[in-house]
Amino acid sequence: MAKILVVDDEISIRTLLDTILRRKGHEILLADRGTTALEVYHREQPEVVILDLFMPGMNGIVVLEQLRTMAPQLPVIILTGMGNDESEQRARELGVTEFLVKGGSLHRLGQALAVALKPADVREATGSPSRPMRRSQFA
Repeated sequence: MAKILVVDDEISIRTLLDTILRRKGHEILLADRGTTALEVYHREQPEVVILDLFMPGMNGIVVLEQLRTMAPQLPVIILTGMGNDESEQRARELGVTEFLVKGGSLHRLGQALAVALKPADVREATGSPSRPMRRSQFA
């Protein structure tokens, strides 16, 4: 299975995703802030990043920009409780795989992960991550 980095300042979200994704057989790395996320990414080279937008210190957009300089094709799923049109548009410009809003279905995260875990050439051939995205709900 995949090595996934979960970045969220809310311990309840990190714990939930850690539990669910480990049960699916994935190796999970956790970070509670942007600077830690970049350190973990550099050291561990995960295959997918699930990234919150609003965190203390370095926000998710800044983390995403820095990840893009290190790994332009890295699948990144934004998972936020407070997404706005401006941050969603910037995330799209940076090529996120999916933009999910906390409060919806775990199934939607599973679908986003399935897309993210496809090889880059397959994602591009099917229109992801550069396809126009819609804001999705997640819980």
